[in-house]
Amino acid sequence: MSTTPAQTAAANRLSLPRLIGFSGLGVPVTMLGVILAVFLPRFYASLGMGLATAGFAFTIVRLIDVVFDPFIGVAMDSTRTAIGKYRPWILASAPIIMVSVRRLFVPPAGADSLYLIVWLLILYIGLSMFNLGQAAWAASLATDYDDRSRIYGWMQMVAVAAALVLLLLGQLTGGHIQPAAASSMPDLAWMLIVMIPLFFALCCLITPDRQALNAPPKVKFNWNDYRLAIGRPDMLRIILADLFLTLGPGLTGPIYIFFFHDVKHFPVAVITLLLIPYVGAGLLGSPFWARVAQRVGKHRLVQIACVAYAITQTILMVIPAAALVPTAVAMFAVGFAASAFAIAIRAMVADIADVVKLEQGRDLTSVLYAMVTTTTKIGSSITSGVTFGILALVGYSAVDGVTNTPSAIFGLSMVYLFAPILLVFVGAAMFFGYKLDAVAHAQVREALEARSFAAAEESIVGR
Repeated sequence: MSTTPAQTAAANRLSLPRLIGFSGLGVPVTMLGVILAVFLPRFYASLGMGLATAGFAFTIVRLIDVVFDPFIGVAMDSTRTAIGKYRPWILASAPIIMVSVRRLFVPPAGADSLYLIVWLLILYIGLSMFNLGQAAWAASLATDYDDRSRIYGWMQMVAVAAALVLLLLGQLTGGHIQPAAASSMPDLAWMLIVMIPLFFALCCLITPDRQALNAPPKVKFNWNDYRLAIGRPDMLRIILADLFLTLGPGLTGPIYIFFFHDVKHFPVAVITLLLIPYVGAGLLGSPFWARVAQRVGKHRLVQIACVAYAITQTILMVIPAAALVPTAVAMFAVGFAASAFAIAIRAMVADIADVVKLEQGRDLTSVLYAMVTTTTKIGSSITSGVTFGILALVGYSAVDGVTNTPSAIFGLSMVYLFAPILLVFVGAAMFFGYKLDAVAHAQVREALEARSFAAAEESIVGR
């Protein structure tokens, strides 16, 4: 007796404890990501390297790093081991990340831009292995259109909780560890070095790697298959949308501390706390947007969230300087809107992977995710390089104690507040005419299940 796609999806639905364990995989990496986006550029600039030099180092590394993702994706799609398809990549990434964190957070005296570039590059290779492995693994854990929103929603919530813990370290440690302080970098390094093997091991022990249970035979590598998958119009829409949705909010990260210190006139200790409502909004935003996606579809969700982001970012601009409570509320609203982007885009890539699997007969999930992580990296590299470069051109200085000119402060305001709105609107425009909604995806899953059932019957008869 055959089962329906809905019955198959229900049988494969990941239990809540395992889902939390799998989501916990991202806890230390999320903390690391916040440090890389907000605190590390300022840390190296404060060492005397300068804004433009630090921005160039981050930019050149991310541009070099994007070359590795497609090759890692190809290798990952071809992986067949006794412990699964994705688990080996997650485990292999751990020591690379740990060593790089130690080198970057505790640099030797006189560390120059070359030192920063080399160790950033090594770190991002490890992060590429991790991010592709986690995203593709998550896609394999859920085959249902709505259940994917559930899994990515939980991943986002756990990541938000991890970021909140990082931002609250000052309060939790009695002021001993302050993420914004250069003196706390060694403590942050050891914290991550201890956490990474613990969380990685827990996830790998309790999470099924279903590719290992019913792995198809290896298919000869063919670049044309990958070209056809990546060149699909719906996939190109997602790639471009992800680029602009990364560029938008991403522009604010490297200059966050500068903006709230010099434009909004908050002390550094308060600036770090203001990140808490922004990041914490994801705890409520993630389940909210996941439910919205189930009602209107993932592509419509992105467009709604982009409008909400533009409204809240504009409100943040008009709030008077040093007004702590209104600013905190506005930061929560901006973070709430922005929390929708990652959930929707990652789940949509998994849907595209199903279509490719049906049409081409190959599982190219890792490569498709490689393209999205590549655009994310390009977006991240552009944000550091462009924003730091513009601030240097308008005469803005990041050196402590320096008084910047009004024109430099105005340039900082424009980059932080208005550029992200324009960019997310471009991202939203990518989904006009997008057709892979819940109904279309259900038809794809039904065809895949039917083909899988037919193959299973043929295998039994042939024995």
